[in-house]
Amino acid sequence: MGISRRWLSAATVLMLLVTGIFAQDQQEYQPQVGQPGKDVVWVPTQQDLVDRMLKMAKVTPQDFVIDLGSGDGRTVITAAKLGAKALGIEYNHDMVELSKKNAASAGVNGKAEFIEADLFQSDFSKASVITMFLLPDINLRLRPRLLDLKPGTRIVSNSFDMGEWEADDTIRSDESCTTWCTAYLWIVPAKVEGKWRLPDGELTLKQEFQKISGTLVSGNKSIPVAGTLKGEQISFTAGDAEYTGQVNGDRISGTMKSEASSTSWHAEK
Repeated sequence: MGISRRWLSAATVLMLLVTGIFAQDQQEYQPQVGQPGKDVVWVPTQQDLVDRMLKMAKVTPQDFVIDLGSGDGRTVITAAKLGAKALGIEYNHDMVELSKKNAASAGVNGKAEFIEADLFQSDFSKASVITMFLLPDINLRLRPRLLDLKPGTRIVSNSFDMGEWEADDTIRSDESCTTWCTAYLWIVPAKVEGKWRLPDGELTLKQEFQKISGTLVSGNKSIPVAGTLKGEQISFTAGDAEYTGQVNGDRISGTMKSEASSTSWHAEK
């Protein structure tokens, strides 16, 4: 009887150990605010600001949203709930697995995808919307690649800007937000710097991000030009005339309005 009790006792201890190990393996990963990552510490964007950022970028079901450093997946999942196809790029394996579970719980597995990767070695050229909550130096390192994206691509950043590339729009979260409450939007501008031929002259443009300047030479007149780009949409003034148009590669076409008339115009590189 004593031997039997000792055997039962040992078996019970072994069972408890195995059960404890199994439970530990099954315990869901819980990220901690401020935990270190490859390039940044993890601080989640508050849900209200996530909603506002996606609204700011005018996300629709036709968009492909890529979140750089997707953390627990909340931005990707929210975009997927709006009907968009969404991808999260995250370096931390545990975060990626947690995001997949969160997406499954939210019922957006078919729209939300997560990959474990280094964002500096990842291709996000097919995105129509980029979201991120990184750091100023990382934003600046990414800036050349972002500027090479398709004109019209919308980029939204929580709290940190792009240096000299001024934001096209800025919003703040609601009054309940106390930290990391600002979002910035940029729209990737078309590349227009250089000389453009018009039927009756030449347009020379200089470009600094979405701002343009230059001269319009027609006949013996040289008129200063100043304007802006919003994706492929261009607008500028030359004297008392206002030019608006659409940039399509090496061609611009649109409308010129002055006090006396309104007419179409086009230019080619």
